[in-house]
Amino acid sequence: MRNYVIIDASEVSSVDFNQVLETSSDTLRYNLAGTQTFVKFDGDTPSFLAGKTAYDRSEMLTLLANEEWSSDSPI
Repeated sequence: MRNYVIIDASEVSSVDFNQVLETSSDTLRYNLAGTQTFVKFDGDTPSFLAGKTAYDRSEMLTLLANEEWSSDSPI
């Protein structure tokens, strides 16, 4: 099952791109303020994400539709 974890932009340097589906910091999508991004992975949670909340696809789509991530959301 694919999972998603939101991280602060300051944590990007700690991402092990061998354990997630993104290939580098250049392929991450950030929120509109540029303060948060997310990574996705299949299977077990990578150790560097331990203790963080993992979301499934449906939950993540709901989060990405809010005003912090999408300029299409009503203000």
